[in-house]
Formats: sequence, structure tokens, C-alpha cells
Amino acid sequence: MQLTGILQIRSYEKAKEFLNEEHVGRVASIDENGFPQIIPMNFVFLNDAVYMHSHVKGEKLDNISRNNKVGFEADRELEFLPSYFEDPHNASLADTLYISVVIKGIGTFVTDRVEKTLALNGLMEKYQPEGFYDPIKSDMRVLDAVTVIKITPESLHGKYKIGQHMSPEDRLELAEKIFQRNSSSAHETLKIMGFEITDNGLKMIDEPKW
Repeated sequence: MQLTGILQIRSYEKAKEFLNEEHVGRVASIDENGFPQIIPMNFVFLNDAVYMHSHVKGEKLDNISRNNKVGFEADRELEFLPSYFEDPHNASLADTLYISVVIKGIGTFVTDRVEKTLALNGLMEKYQPEGFYDPIKSDMRVLDAVTVIKITPESLHGKYKIGQHMSPEDRLELAEKIFQRNSSSAHETLKIMGFEITDNGLKMIDEPKW
């Protein structure tokens, strides 16, 4: 079976939703020797672009100044599927359920104070949704103390593997194994897979289509 197309996230809204939920992304730039540099960063996805804040000096800033073509990705491992789910004697059958989004784009430094303020407030709203802070204003000196990196996507692709490539019967069987194994992520994984935990066991409430 060719899985490539089946695993593709086709809904841009779902990809945005995923990016808005993830707390760590990775930005890739090219250093002065031509090697890729990959750094984990906090980020926010606003107005169809990725925004990150940084110190005013650093290697990644130098890299982007030389070559503004950058990569960005965020991913989430939902559930490791041990090989014994399929065969207790064949370790090669171990698998993983996951979601990922990969962006290729143009990196720039935001100089417009209104846009910079929007990005920094967006980061605060994402990472501190409970509030208890004063929103940043465009006339504050703090804007001069940080760099805001913007990645404008040239392409955005996502993949997800949550059992959508399986028959309903096989997906239910997998869900029951995940439920019985009861890892720390099992309940959230089952929800994303479209299952509800009831007093009578698992109930399929949604088709996993992204």
C-alpha cells in the first residue's frame, strides 16, 4: 500500500490548529560553512507566518542575514506502538503515531513596531493564556531589546499517522491495544484517533480525517 498520500494533512486549518497547539518548533538555517543549524524555539503562527523572538545577536541571526531561505518544523509523537502489538518476535514492526508540519520559507527580521508588538503579544497569549501580564505596546523600549524573526512560508506540508490508513476494524483493534497499554499519552491519542472512552469500553465517535 502506498501511504504517502493517505498520511498527508490536506486541511490547512488543521495544520494551523496543530501549530497553534505546539510549544516547540525547530528553525533551520545555513551557517557560514554551509552546514545546517537547527535550533528549538518557542513560536507563534499568526497571519499565515511563523514568529519567534530572539536575542539581538546570535548565529542564527547571522545565518538568516546571509541566506534568508530557512526551514521550520514542529512535530508531536502521539504514541509509540511496540512491536508486540503485531508480533512478539519481530522488533521491526514497532511503529509510531505522530503529527508533523514542515515549512520552507523566507526568514526576515521584523522592524515594523506594530507587527513586532503583534508578534510578541501573540507569543504571550499562546504561552501564558491565563494572563497576569501587561500587554506589550508599540512604544515600549522592550521592542528594541529583542529581535523578532518572521518566517513567511513558501511551502507548508503536514503528515499525520493516527490510524487513518487502516480499516475501521483494525483501527479499533489498535485503539484497544493502546487503551490496555495505558501509557501517559494514551487517552489523548485515542481522542485524536476519534475514540471516546466509555464505561463499556471504546466508542468510535469521529473519522480521523485531516
